Amino acid sequence: MNRVVITGLGIVAPNAIGIDNFCEALKNQKNGIQFQERLRQLNFSCQIAGQPEISKTLLNQSFSHLEQRGLKANGLIYGVIAGLEAWKNAGLDSSSEAYLEEAGVLFGTGILGVDKLKEAFDLIENKQVRRLGSTSVVQTMASGISAFLGGKLGCGNQVSTNSSACTTGTESLLMAYERIKHGQAEIMLAGSCSDSGPYVWGGFDALRILPHQYNSSPESASRPFSETAAGFVPSSGAGAYVIESLTNAKKRNAPILAEILGGQINSGGQRNGGSMTAPNSKAVVNCIQKALKNAKLKSSAIDTINGHLTATAMDSTEIENWYHALGKPTNFPLINSLKSHIGHGLAASGSMELVASILQLNKGFVFGNRNAEDIHPKIEKLIGKKPIPLRTIERKLTYLAKASFGFGDVNACVLLKKFDDH
Repeated sequence: MNRVVITGLGIVAPNAIGIDNFCEALKNQKNGIQFQERLRQLNFSCQIAGQPEISKTLLNQSFSHLEQRGLKANGLIYGVIAGLEAWKNAGLDSSSEAYLEEAGVLFGTGILGVDKLKEAFDLIENKQVRRLGSTSVVQTMASGISAFLGGKLGCGNQVSTNSSACTTGTESLLMAYERIKHGQAEIMLAGSCSDSGPYVWGGFDALRILPHQYNSSPESASRPFSETAAGFVPSSGAGAYVIESLTNAKKRNAPILAEILGGQINSGGQRNGGSMTAPNSKAVVNCIQKALKNAKLKSSAIDTINGHLTATAMDSTEIENWYHALGKPTNFPLINSLKSHIGHGLAASGSMELVASILQLNKGFVFGNRNAEDIHPKIEKLIGKKPIPLRTIERKLTYLAKASFGFGDVNACVLLKKFDDH
């Protein structure tokens, strides 16, 4: 069984693009949610969202002129930019023509290329099929993101796409971890991405679960932990991480950012209160406890938690589940939610939050929660106010727990450790 470490990170988020910029944004609690004029024009109730701004310069750095022709898949753009940054930061060469038999890609998404699909549907309906172009397939099939990255990097091991709603990014890390742990690969690029725009967010707006009350004050809209939380803010982006065996990382003299101790993936089966949109709390508790067992870690060792915490009525349920899973601790670990900064990135949420988690562990800080001044009474009764920092705290960390809970009653939890050579 190999020890497994993380050696590279990449990020495309609504509040920052690039690891250095994102780290500063986290510490400064920079808001990434903005009013979206396009949503107003389309009569959306909620007219705010988090959407990364991709410059032409950045596009040119990641895509050739030929690759940019007809390129409309936002999620693919975000994922490729984040993936290439993670690869480079791990000390790997994306320009090499080598065939990397022991390197693979496991990059997830929820839906890919909806803008490209809209364009394709219009052309087909107008009897202009021949104008679809040669890139329609790769931009719209779910596995397009992993196929694109695998080709750019020359990966010869497993090249796959996973999809499990909001748990996608955390699941991708754990699936890649298992592959390396059991010696089936030496290096895996993992992560997830999500498309942006009205064709992705429209269904949630129709469900009336978005905070339309905050159209005129988008910075205040995403309110995890808060008694006045009014729903999640839709968002988008991508997070990426290079995962490899400790032996291979040392052989390459690669930077080691954190160690993956273990985790767990499960489902509540939409039983015992679980449904498409609500968790089976028993399964959530079980997922966290089995993750701790697989990591051979006591719950009392956890320094901080990066939660799922979407700014909905389920926040108090999530805190209650953590409370029971950790054995009802009197000193609950520090806990935060990236969604207070950038909204809910859907399939990209887990990967963007994992990048934030690894940066906290590696750099020694816990970022503050925005808009959490009025903590929900149920949450305050269980854990008090102290574990929910409103401002960034400088803190040496050793162990971090990260969990994601997704549509369809699916769960994933991973335990990370600041690297040392023991």
